[in-house]
Amino acid sequence: MTLSICAVTVEDISALWEMLTYAARMPDDVAANITAAQADPFLQKYVADWGQPGDRGVLAVDESGTAVGAAWVRLLDHNFHARNHAAENIPELVLGVRPALRGQGIGTALMARLITEVTGHYPALVLSVRAINPAVHLYERLGFVTVEEIANRVGTASLVMELDLTADE
Repeated sequence: MTLSICAVTVEDISALWEMLTYAARMPDDVAANITAAQADPFLQKYVADWGQPGDRGVLAVDESGTAVGAAWVRLLDHNFHARNHAAENIPELVLGVRPALRGQGIGTALMARLITEVTGHYPALVLSVRAINPAVHLYERLGFVTVEEIANRVGTASLVMELDLTADE
């Protein structure tokens, strides 16, 4: 499969909503999940009103132009950070890849590009991921470290991970 990675624009909002449902590990009914995500105050903050200052992301599309994955960051209201004591200048990261395409390097490619795009703009990135999600290993390979364990929106354990973007300065 040949993929292109491009910057997320406001025209890509529907793709971000779809990728958010994959990132949130919602059930298989994508259309219903998008509607549910758009109504969920915890999830909607990751996509609603995309295009605000600090919004940056990358989208992977296949040969047909279909979005297959996305990685993006947002500067969220302090009360919404995965890590409540995170500085307001540290954005929260989301990574979503179509389930059938996981494990093929798409997430790695998206993350590498996004990290390149945001380095110099932010001191760090923060994310939360379910403790049992195999993506934990991807984040660790990229240099993220676990800073906290929290209960997630469905009541299971999630790890709050942070990547220091100033380490090489």
